[in-house]
Amino acid sequence: MKTRLTIFVVVLSLALAAVSLAANPKPVYKVGDEVYVCNCGEACCDEISKHPGKCVCGPDMAKAKVVSVGKGKVVLQAEGWEKPRTFKTVAKYACACGPKCDCDTISQKPGKCPCGTEMKAIK
Repeated sequence: MKTRLTIFVVVLSLALAAVSLAANPKPVYKVGDEVYVCNCGEACCDEISKHPGKCVCGPDMAKAKVVSVGKGKVVLQAEGWEKPRTFKTVAKYACACGPKCDCDTISQKPGKCPCGTEMKAIK
């Protein structure tokens, strides 16, 4: 009886882990992708989204193109920027709009993502 209970608990834990990963997948970036980013400068919130909108710190996001991808970072270039900027892809916050949302918004600071949903802390 104990073995069955242990197996049930393990299977249930794996299923819950799979559901939580499916609900908040980590965005994947490829060279050439177009994204929207915080346009405040290199020491700001490092917000990246698939959709235009307001950055968590207030200004409009800028459309940018992925120039290169590295471990924990992505290098982006936007019109008007003198040189490409590096953004972190290991974020502290992510859009919490659920599994049907396609924002893929991540940020280093809390606030609302472009779809209007409050961002949640990533654990």
